[in-house]
Amino acid sequence: MQPDSDESTRSRPRGRWRSKFAVAFRGLKLGIHGHTSFFVHFFMTALVLVTAWVLGCELWEWCVLLGCIGLVLTTELLNSAIETLFHGLDEPLKQRCWPALDVAAGAVLLASVFAALIGVLIFGARIIHLWMR
Repeated sequence: MQPDSDESTRSRPRGRWRSKFAVAFRGLKLGIHGHTSFFVHFFMTALVLVTAWVLGCELWEWCVLLGCIGLVLTTELLNSAIETLFHGLDEPLKQRCWPALDVAAGAVLLASVFAALIGVLIFGARIIHLWMR
């Protein structure tokens, strides 16, 4: 006799979504705490948000800027996760896994460079537009 598919869902404890969010927020805290590169990213985030507000960016520009900020912070969190795993490895395995750290750092660099280029384009166009008035 096959088990009823509803039985597996009934045995799950209630509040599962709440615990998933708790784990996710704990992960954010762990990923941010102790990683100095986040201070740079948060400073740049604040600078971008203030600049967008001062320049009166339109909704679509805000969306693009926030998407860039999210992408950079997400890649930084993934990089932090890979670094955390790396630090738990023994020495022989660490020697084989160095390239993974480099690739993760390269992903952060790439996301940051493209986010900066997009910021220059958006803010540059806004500044030129304001200057030509």
